[in-house]
Amino acid sequence: MMLNCIAVDDEPLALGLVCAFINKTPFLQLVGRYSSAVEALHGLSQQPVDLLFLDIQMPDLTGIELARVLDSNSGQRPPRIIFTTAFNHFALEGYKVDAIDYLLKPFNYEEFLRASTKAKAYFELVQRATPAQIPTVVAEPEDDYLFLKVEYQLVRVAFDDILYIEGLKDYVKVHLQNDSKPILSLTSLKALEEKLPTRRFMRVHRSFIVALEKIEAITRNSIQIGPVTIPVSDQYKDTFNQFLSRWT
Repeated sequence: MMLNCIAVDDEPLALGLVCAFINKTPFLQLVGRYSSAVEALHGLSQQPVDLLFLDIQMPDLTGIELARVLDSNSGQRPPRIIFTTAFNHFALEGYKVDAIDYLLKPFNYEEFLRASTKAKAYFELVQRATPAQIPTVVAEPEDDYLFLKVEYQLVRVAFDDILYIEGLKDYVKVHLQNDSKPILSLTSLKALEEKLPTRRFMRVHRSFIVALEKIEAITRNSIQIGPVTIPVSDQYKDTFNQFLSRWT
């Protein structure tokens, strides 16, 4: 299988290195190189490709912003992305746009090849999928909110506003990003967990569910969301480590 790909980086030396690595890899075909995300966007409109090696910090349009633009284009299947950056704090942003991998500069050919092989395995899996395994209808969009029982009424809470959720016996505290006072609702953490989309929320402790998009920093045993440090318990560490494995 041959994957058509492009490289995008505003640093000439970094761009040249990625292009050299692509040309060295038998299953990759370099069809374009660009020094800005804006140029790459124009090029992609002329020639769709399979894979992007994409820098993140660039003027005018960042790599993350380009990924979002491509993902929102419903007219064609967006290319898969391997991010290349000198800053490891972008790893969670990469997760949000479903990147295949994340290469931290400076990286060597072995690391590049490992990420590229992961992309090749993805495309081979898609190619082998039978028609029965490919959805024939467009799925209905997920709700972006839920309703919580608060005292004697149901209160609508947007997923985007949730920082983390804390379990307190028969109640939960839902901590919101624009409200210093959490919402207190009569329900269990388990019942609420079943209502939340797994791509956006994860239970990391018997008493805590976190919004993945709101995580600011991670240590071996804890998560930082704003000024709050949330522990990751042994019971949920395997699931959490699977989430982290994409960026480590």
